Amino acid sequence: MENTLSKHEKNLSAIIHASTFSKFFIPFGNFILPLVLWTANKKEYEFVNYNGKQVLNFQISLLLYSIVAGLISIPFFVGFLPDLFNFSHFGFDGLNNLNNLNFHFDSDNFRFGRWMWPLGAVGLLQGALFIVNIVYTILGTIRTNEGQSFKYPITINFIK
Repeated sequence: MENTLSKHEKNLSAIIHASTFSKFFIPFGNFILPLVLWTANKKEYEFVNYNGKQVLNFQISLLLYSIVAGLISIPFFVGFLPDLFNFSHFGFDGLNNLNNLNFHFDSDNFRFGRWMWPLGAVGLLQGALFIVNIVYTILGTIRTNEGQSFKYPITINFIK
């Protein structure tokens, strides 16, 4: 496939991969720009068609994984909500008596640990997805500019 590809086809495919970085400037730019470039050129170039599908499938998959990770964290956050306005953790219950202001942290009443671990794990998962997105988008851009076929990992094929 590499011998029959034109420079324009390679560059266009690389631009489709790199256009996902537009999400840092345009909301949902990681979907909009690749979709526009892909739909405008998919009938003319088979290599562009293949790469456009790869890019969109990868971005949709990452969005789905991020949503699932966020949904997993909701029960832990909701479990913390009743304690959110319980200011006795910080000694704020004595604010009406200004002479006895007490900022005492009692480790028995300081219950942030029960929800911090799951939220921390979900945060690490979101960070890992962000890094995977950056690294594999750069790899995809480089490989397609060289004329090689590139397939993203952890991708669900929504567009076939």
